[in-house]
Amino acid sequence: MAFRKALKRTAIVGGGAVAAVFGLSQLIEYRKTQAQLAHVAAEAELKVPFADELPSRQAQLAALQNTEEFDVLVVGGGATGAGCALDAVTRNLKTALVERSDFSSGTSSRSTKLIHGGVRYLQKAIMKLDYEQYMMVKEALHERANLLEIAPHLSAPLPIMLPVYKWWQLPYYWAGIKMYDLVAGIQCLKSSYVLSKTKALELFPMLKKDKLVGAIVYYDGQHNDARMNMAIGLTAARYGAAVANYTEVVRLLKTNDPLTGKERVCGARCRDVITGQEFDVKAKCVINATGPFTDSLRKMDNEETQNICQPSAGVHIVIPGYYSPDNMGLLDPATSDGRVIFFLPWEKMTIAGTTDTPTNVTAHPIPGEDDINFILNEVRNYLSPDVEVRRGDVLAAWSGIRPLVTDPSSKDTQSICRNHIVSISDTGLVTIAGGKWTTYRSMAEETLDAAVKAHNLSSEPCKTVGLMLEGGKGWTPTLYIRLVQDYGLENEVAQHLAATYGSKAFDVAKMAQVTGQRWPIVGKRLVSEFPYIEAEVLYAIKEYACTAIDVIARRTRLGFLNVQAADEALPRIVQIMGKELDWSQERKTAELDAAKKFLYHEMGYRSRSEQLTKTTEINLDYQEVVRYKKRFHKFDKESKGFITTVDVQQVLESINVDIDENALHEILNEVDLNKNGQVEIDEFMQLMSAVKKGQVSDSRLAILMKSAEETLDKRGPVTVDRSGGGV
Repeated sequence: MAFRKALKRTAIVGGGAVAAVFGLSQLIEYRKTQAQLAHVAAEAELKVPFADELPSRQAQLAALQNTEEFDVLVVGGGATGAGCALDAVTRNLKTALVERSDFSSGTSSRSTKLIHGGVRYLQKAIMKLDYEQYMMVKEALHERANLLEIAPHLSAPLPIMLPVYKWWQLPYYWAGIKMYDLVAGIQCLKSSYVLSKTKALELFPMLKKDKLVGAIVYYDGQHNDARMNMAIGLTAARYGAAVANYTEVVRLLKTNDPLTGKERVCGARCRDVITGQEFDVKAKCVINATGPFTDSLRKMDNEETQNICQPSAGVHIVIPGYYSPDNMGLLDPATSDGRVIFFLPWEKMTIAGTTDTPTNVTAHPIPGEDDINFILNEVRNYLSPDVEVRRGDVLAAWSGIRPLVTDPSSKDTQSICRNHIVSISDTGLVTIAGGKWTTYRSMAEETLDAAVKAHNLSSEPCKTVGLMLEGGKGWTPTLYIRLVQDYGLENEVAQHLAATYGSKAFDVAKMAQVTGQRWPIVGKRLVSEFPYIEAEVLYAIKEYACTAIDVIARRTRLGFLNVQAADEALPRIVQIMGKELDWSQERKTAELDAAKKFLYHEMGYRSRSEQLTKTTEINLDYQEVVRYKKRFHKFDKESKGFITTVDVQQVLESINVDIDENALHEILNEVDLNKNGQVEIDEFMQLMSAVKKGQVSDSRLAILMKSAEETLDKRGPVTVDRSGGGV
């Protein structure tokens, strides 16, 4: 098997004599203009068969089944797989892509949401005089600039602060960050700068003041990873690629080469996961872009082939937005165990991560409690003591599997390849493995170059540099104003639609229903505190969403932002999808159950009940016990030792508060550990103890009972809203 390390040697950008004549700013503008003209020319050459409307999933499946032979069949619908499909179809190759789950359902939707070159990789390159590592950073910085250009609605530069607590570290880190700017060359987003202690605290007031000497701010890119993945895949579909999610490869098809007599891969036997129908997809070349599942497909080709994937789990958590400024991230360059932790604003929340631990390959990774607590502890180290970092403030948590790879052609087969590798097996199966989100495009380009050469495909040159992605063309920062003015959408909803769908936001707005209110005129929210609207569910189906999980996890990001809010939105989402897709009641129930399990296991929802279960010791003082027993007995008037929804409803009615019975049942169910339909006094005491410790925050039952008690004492009205809660 022939392996080669995929490391593209990009020339170092230099100003030289030209810069001396024109000046750096003029040189930058000149090169940008030349690049833009080249991009316009490249796009002008391409035909877009489905510019007006995407083919349906059924039409895509029909194309897969009825096409006599594709030039390229890509297996895997993550960032790299979608990138390969887009690269191939824009080279005028007949292209197909199949994904056994949903697009971006794996690692590509569970990243740190950064588009970056890798500051720590550059540090290693300099310290170890490692040219390969240096070139890897340079390539990533080039791709960072390209990605920010081709999907401006989904990505933006983000300033990241590196706080410094020792004077000698200030020049050390400054030199490293300045080198990062220099390596980026004319593609540097904004120049890094040094801040005094006072200015650093002004920009990041939550920062720990003690011993702080200053900070350094540098710029990287940030994006909505799952939506970016979708944009790449949808763009490939617009250009004519036959793409289908929930279509798994059962086995590879092979034939004997008439010239050499050797066995060659010539396609795949596929199965529609939703209907169970199987069919063959013939292709001159099959590309394996399955991420952590790389070895599974390679073993379909040859059972005796050596594993190259060494999976590593990275856990992230989401906490409320008040933990960080709206537009400033934080980098912890040296955690207690040597890892790097990012602390970033994202979608009006705060994301923190990641960990890096060996794991087994699974389609359903689960965030571990140890990893969640590790991240929280590291966050505490950098935030002011005034900010209480509570376990209960974790709104969502997830684990993504990073597909690190080894190169069997190297002498040390156990050493991890720092970049990606492209391999071509004896039967012609092309595998692209490893790498990082930021470099998906260059990885795809190199993979297609290798595929074209190995299979003698008639191909045009790569055209994906500067090729605008779905929704990018026609987007402007003020596009949301037109949505407000033309359709009567809320300002926050309009901003969200513009930032998610770009120029396609108008298509979503057209599908929005009238609210019946004076304002907003259209756009019914799925949940009150997030700008996601019901029309997005309908539009998600056009974007090949097949399940409720697809909607809450990847078409919208609700499941990644707040699992409790996602859980509340699920019934309406299932109702809308069921009507549009003609689901039976049995299918609706199955969808609801599957989505709840996804939130419970993969998005960290189970942690809420676990925190209460683990609180076996009630850590309350005597006065607190007396106070909480008194509160409990205001609801348990018959001294049964437990309360039910009926008890709570009676108290609420007495103070003129009306809460839906189903909502009330959900509120009690969060605390009902043994699931017997009632909350015992011990369970209530465990809840209050967990709230005191910070293990649970903003419990709806705790807030409701406290508010009701205060109102009973005052005999005044009280309003109880859903708190949002943590997990």
